[in-house]
Amino acid sequence: MLEHILIQSLFKTEYRKIVSVLCRGFGLKYIEIAEDLTNDTFLLATETWTQKGVPENPTAWLYTVAKNKTKDYLKHNKVFSEKIENQLAYHQNNVEKFEPDLSPKNIQDSQLLMIFAVCNPTIPVEAQIGLALRILCGFGIEEIAEAFLSNKEAINKRLFRAKEILKNQFLNLKINSPLEIEKRLNAVLTTIYLVFNEGYYSSTSNKGLRKEFCLEAMRLCYFLIDNPSTNLSKVNALMALMCFQASRLNARLDDFGKNILYEDQNRDLWDEELIAKANYFLIDSAKGQELSKYHLEASIAYWHSKKTESKDKWEKILQNYNLLLQIEYSPITALNRTYALSRANSKDIALLEAKKINLKGNHLYHSLLGHLLEERNPKMAIEEYQRAIELSKNQHDKYLLSEKIAKLTILL
Repeated sequence: MLEHILIQSLFKTEYRKIVSVLCRGFGLKYIEIAEDLTNDTFLLATETWTQKGVPENPTAWLYTVAKNKTKDYLKHNKVFSEKIENQLAYHQNNVEKFEPDLSPKNIQDSQLLMIFAVCNPTIPVEAQIGLALRILCGFGIEEIAEAFLSNKEAINKRLFRAKEILKNQFLNLKINSPLEIEKRLNAVLTTIYLVFNEGYYSSTSNKGLRKEFCLEAMRLCYFLIDNPSTNLSKVNALMALMCFQASRLNARLDDFGKNILYEDQNRDLWDEELIAKANYFLIDSAKGQELSKYHLEASIAYWHSKKTESKDKWEKILQNYNLLLQIEYSPITALNRTYALSRANSKDIALLEAKKINLKGNHLYHSLLGHLLEERNPKMAIEEYQRAIELSKNQHDKYLLSEKIAKLTILL
């Protein structure tokens, strides 16, 4: 039993490293072969460790087996071996037999390149998240299927299509210049934040939040910070934002797994250590000249991390939302701004602003209208909450909205 737990843990940390190294050597055209060799390595670990016990250095054991399996594959697949040798001849002057380089530096470089390859805006968003969870975060197909309320077959098809795009558009893993990194970094940060949000607030998953998704997104972001070529202002800003958000994870669900709204959360459950880390990354993000959307969202999250309520707090949040909408307009951001407006000014003023957004068909919009109408017109508030329930795909949200309806019904 302990062997299986260890292998599961190592799969999360080492799978991406081995796949990234092999893909760097083979080229993304052969990503399935890299995955198969890596999967075979972990399968052998499961069989061997269960029978003979865990080796003294499990990670080194995995790397050795991965190397040997790659050599055996090249030896017995002459056509593929020749393709790899031709590829090496094209990229380097002194051609040597390909052997996986699982040194710490090559692992780090290969992972960075894989992050930039996987976070590709030409891949559909859900497939991009799934690919990141699978290759960059080491999640199993069943875990990903569960997160998206889907099945293994559907997820495998989605990942297959995403890999086809990778194979056709990015044959080799390489980035040639800091300018190219800068150009492609926004797509990387978007994918990382999408993975975080899938854990922090999933529109589909009945589990409400998947803490491990959040932690993996933060790990990927820290990986970028740890690399001099990607340790940029907006990367630190995103890290600060995720740390602030993650600091409230333990307060967002009750003992029965139901969502707890921000204003009802137990502030004592907020993680002070994560808030301190968030402040550190936020200060670091201010060292550059750029003001990105992540800076403003991190600033909003900073004010949300203040335990005491005040009009000044909500005015600061409102000001940041105003700037954020100027940088990048989003209807959901406009909705969030409207809630902040209700706290900084009044629900009546916020209601007028909310109606201008007119996001009919979005459960968050109708949920906000219900909240703003509770005191003015409880009957209309109930109607808006009912509409939100009809539109929501998240069971926890439905429970929360039903409770609000029940409380308002008593008042009628």
